[in-house]
Amino acid sequence: MRPRAAAAAGGAIALVVALGACSENTGEGTTVDTDRKQTGVIATDPKDSQGPAAEVAGAQKGGTFTIIRETPISHLDPQRTYSFAGLMASPLFARYLTTWKDDGKGGLVLVGDLAETPGTNVNNDCKVWEFKVKDGVKFEDGSPITSKEIAYGIARSFDPDLTGGPTYIQEWLADTAQYDTKWDFKANKTSLPPGLTTPDPKTLRFEFAKPRCDLPFAVSLPTTAPLKPEQDTGVNLDAKPFSSGPYKVAKNQVGVQLTLDRNPHWDAKTDPVRHQYPDQFVWTFGPTADAAVNRVIADNGADQSAVAWNFVPASLVARVAQDAALKQRTILSPTPSANQLVINTQRVKDLKVRQALNYAIDRDGLIKALGGQTVAQPLTTLMPPATIGYQAYDAYPAGANGNVDKAKELLGGQTPELVLGVADNTTEQQMATQLKGNLERAGFKITVRNIPDDAKLDEIKKKNNPWDLYIGNWAADWPSGASILPVLYDGRSIKAEGNSNQSYFNDAAINAEMDRILALPPAQQGPEWGKLDERIMKEHAPVVPLFVDVAYVAHGSKVGGVFISSVFGYPSFVNAHVKP
Repeated sequence: MRPRAAAAAGGAIALVVALGACSENTGEGTTVDTDRKQTGVIATDPKDSQGPAAEVAGAQKGGTFTIIRETPISHLDPQRTYSFAGLMASPLFARYLTTWKDDGKGGLVLVGDLAETPGTNVNNDCKVWEFKVKDGVKFEDGSPITSKEIAYGIARSFDPDLTGGPTYIQEWLADTAQYDTKWDFKANKTSLPPGLTTPDPKTLRFEFAKPRCDLPFAVSLPTTAPLKPEQDTGVNLDAKPFSSGPYKVAKNQVGVQLTLDRNPHWDAKTDPVRHQYPDQFVWTFGPTADAAVNRVIADNGADQSAVAWNFVPASLVARVAQDAALKQRTILSPTPSANQLVINTQRVKDLKVRQALNYAIDRDGLIKALGGQTVAQPLTTLMPPATIGYQAYDAYPAGANGNVDKAKELLGGQTPELVLGVADNTTEQQMATQLKGNLERAGFKITVRNIPDDAKLDEIKKKNNPWDLYIGNWAADWPSGASILPVLYDGRSIKAEGNSNQSYFNDAAINAEMDRILALPPAQQGPEWGKLDERIMKEHAPVVPLFVDVAYVAHGSKVGGVFISSVFGYPSFVNAHVKP
């Protein structure tokens, strides 16, 4: 084996250290902490993947912890989990091959969860990976978790009936996006998909046709949660998943309330991130964001130990932000969710026009129209600051309010007539009004066309859609450029419908550079994605970066240990506890 990349202190391969931009208090009563170092490492010392997790200061066992959310969680079945709520609930009752140690401030360490380490790149070519399963990991019935049950969990994700979850591992094993046609789970339940083997009960082995250097990240998603074949109830597993984590489903009133009790067979000594402080977690569904926040503000009874999952709505921002007593009961954090004005490069072919669009936007005015800095923070890059490999830059420095003169200079007297497609929801309508004003001030003529909210995503994913511009949003599946830039800007993926590359950008040199970076070891990819981010914007400008979403969460006075996930941008409960 070749020497591994130089290890960072504490036995870890450093992925990146980058600095976000500073945000000042603008008088709204709150300041978003964007002046933070975004750091990521892959642990190389097996001790980092061992438990127990470090104790949370002041935490003690006992009590019921409540999460109030407006709508139900779409899927509890780990192989079908892909919503933010699901991704934050799942770690309470499911474990994966790897997971993230997260300090809630942008500091991330990828460690083994069920696996002893974040994986072994057997031949240093990213085509063959092995994971060794820890001793002492168990299901809720006390039976041991082995490589066989983890492999079965992955295998069942090939079932076309079990839709909704991530598809990275399935596509990589099958070497095709049509993975369910390559291997039929229903016809082969006693075997495994090609490329996935279990040489022994402790070893899980992946073999790919192409380098898959991001596998340690991909297996941190719920696709790798284990399951015993005899516990597989198919689509009904959504109602009561079989636990491998610190809690288990005690009662599920679907769409109303989900109750989780302690799993007595979970062993803290095997778990590097989770705790088992509350006696019980209760998710309740139904109250609006306003109602939930008002409940936790009132701080009565069970709501004292409750979190309002949906962010503080604009109608309550002033009340919450200006009440000093509530400041200790709110969490304000940037998220990895990036928003762009997407340019359909098939229709807007002139680079100078795309560059002018970038100069024309008044980000400060747009953010104020949306509710201020507790809702959004400005963004000038393709990757958000929470991404491993992020490098701060501004390819088209227009200041906080845009540079109309520079935009007009690039247009050279032209008055481009562009169609802006927007969803008929309140937020996009607000954005459309602001963006139309910005662009027309700079010399464009903008026609706004409304798209039904529930159809918009499908419609803009059609290659021959009739819009020049539309509002886009992307949150990566793990904090790497590999789950952003190739997904959104690799032109070889463009098809008739269902495109994630909604700018329909295709450049052979950029595609080749993506291939080069994807073949690098994960420790070397981060800075290269940062360079490519800037290159795409400077050479091609396929979008106008607008802002990252901000999480503003309120909770009761007895809530402890909750932080905003640096990976997904929503409340994490691995350290949650009820204060006395």
